[in-house]
Amino acid sequence: MTELNWRHQTVIQALLSRGPLKEDQFHRIFTGLTGKTPGSDRQRFDDFLLKINKALSYVQFELRGCRFQYDGQVYYGVVNNVSDEESKLGTKYSVAQIAFYKAIIEAIVQDGAAQGTISNIDALNLRLENQVLMGTTSQSHGGLPHVPPALKNFSISMKEKTLDELVQDQWLSVTPDNYIGLGVRSFLDLRSWFRSNDVPACEVCNEAGVKAALCQKEGCTARIHEYCLKKLFSERKGERVCPSCGTQWQYTVTKAEAVEDDEPNYPTQSQPPVGSKKKRPRRNEIGDGDISGSSQASLPGGPNLRRSTRSSIRLQ
Repeated sequence: MTELNWRHQTVIQALLSRGPLKEDQFHRIFTGLTGKTPGSDRQRFDDFLLKINKALSYVQFELRGCRFQYDGQVYYGVVNNVSDEESKLGTKYSVAQIAFYKAIIEAIVQDGAAQGTISNIDALNLRLENQVLMGTTSQSHGGLPHVPPALKNFSISMKEKTLDELVQDQWLSVTPDNYIGLGVRSFLDLRSWFRSNDVPACEVCNEAGVKAALCQKEGCTARIHEYCLKKLFSERKGERVCPSCGTQWQYTVTKAEAVEDDEPNYPTQSQPPVGSKKKRPRRNEIGDGDISGSSQASLPGGPNLRRSTRSSIRLQ
């Protein structure tokens, strides 16, 4: 097992105790501990993170970076890669709260407009009975699935309280226009779930396009994150076309946006390489446990969030 010194341990403890940190906060911690800056000594920064992840892999944790799709900023956090029954016991959320969270995630990612949000009213009106998968629970005499009382009795006030908790724990977020979006923890933990459930990917970075701009041509399914658009079009002098169909993309790059930093979207070396943009086969099971919770506040549903549709999702 890789030996970590007190500097590595301090970084891990900071992420576990505070939750995901913005890139500038994370960099300040690194600089305070090492006297180096990631910008001037990138190799040392990458090696520092790689050593941490080699050690964390023994306990099936990972320090991961992601870009938050609502503000374009990079965040770092520690996620749990375990997919077993014991890991599920770490969540502080009830079965009904987990079902509510899953219903919100499902509604957001299935939005064809890629707004990445749901209104508070629509969230409160989500029917948790739809989260019971036919054939996975005991059947009533009428052939319908048995709906647990906890889901039937989950009131509006309980949903409101759960929304507050999910936002506080960063599984969900509130946008400036008071809509509900995914939180940074969801983007850190749900990467594999997005991919295995065919959530459309950004044409530029190949990450899930939960919050993205759409190609204006009817029939073209291309979507691109706003921050990816800025980078793409600032690099293409005079060319503003959809990378998928070639249609002119109505977008204007400002002078401020043209000055973009060249750092990768996901700075940690330990992350898996971005795969092909070809459609991936659907799977019922999460492949590598990416949706398991971090240790500060375990993911609602733990690592067993399964393939869902608007009418079904399996509760474990």
